[in-house]
Amino acid sequence: MINVAMLSYWHVHAKGYAKEVAQSGIARIAAVWDELPERGKQEADALGVRWCARLEDALSSEIDAVVVNAPTDMHEQVITAAARAGKHIFTEKVLTTTVASARRIVAEIASAGVKFCISLPQRGKPQHLFIKKAADSGALGRVYLVRMRNAHSGSTDGWLPEHFYDPVACGGGAMMDLGAHPMYLISWLLGEPVRINSMFTSVTGRAVEDNAVCTIEFRDGAIGVSETGFVSKASPAALEVYGDQGTAMVCGPEGSVYLREAGADAFRLVAPGELPAHAPKPIAQFLSAVAGSGQILYGIDDAIALTRLMEGAYRAHREGRTVSFSEIG
Repeated sequence: MINVAMLSYWHVHAKGYAKEVAQSGIARIAAVWDELPERGKQEADALGVRWCARLEDALSSEIDAVVVNAPTDMHEQVITAAARAGKHIFTEKVLTTTVASARRIVAEIASAGVKFCISLPQRGKPQHLFIKKAADSGALGRVYLVRMRNAHSGSTDGWLPEHFYDPVACGGGAMMDLGAHPMYLISWLLGEPVRINSMFTSVTGRAVEDNAVCTIEFRDGAIGVSETGFVSKASPAALEVYGDQGTAMVCGPEGSVYLREAGADAFRLVAPGELPAHAPKPIAQFLSAVAGSGQILYGIDDAIALTRLMEGAYRAHREGRTVSFSEIG
């Protein structure tokens, strides 16, 4: 049985990850640490596990792996401590807000030789796997534009915790959090980014953006459009992939897939039976790999790539200009 320490309940997904660990059949929560002692003790008591007031106590010898849900600005500190203690690491996205910080984490993980997984769940959805295969197979011809929108009403409906609007702890607003999904999906489909522009606004007047769009140029001239926000009441996730020979899209409340491939005269609705199986959830991948029987699909290179996109996006916003990724490294 894999002994897991939960490192903070700051992120809204922490309880979901704890549930997945408990239901995995191969792991259990053995300890909890949180930067807010009251919150951490409450969660530890609810699970009936050890509460650790100090981070180093949660990295004791019986712990095999950690699940990191600490504030984004604490990721380097927490992940570095876990790596140096020899613990396998699962983390909520994003890894950090700067590539320099991410590379320091990479060095620590490489030195420790521990397993690492970042949560990029949208890459495992059947609809997205189908579209990735269609794009890679040439069924759409040369892909020149990808647009993804992923938004909800967490700000206007008041269900996001207030600490999600802290520009220091979060490193940003809607784009840093929910916008991570369009960012990593678009780059998964289009490859190496060249330059980026951002348009961020705060509809609710908070200190971080809650309505945001980034446009990204990729190496072969393709364009990515990443849209997100915390102020959309009814906004089903949408993915559109346009090529010079065809188009594929995921849209509507049911997330239906439509395809017009090269040589076809019209769009067709892709039947559910045509879609590939859902990839294992990120934390399931991680736990299986720690147990020695699974593969991690979303690793440290993916984490750095996402951080690079985010650093570029926020630099473009702050400086009001197009940012080249050659400036970031």
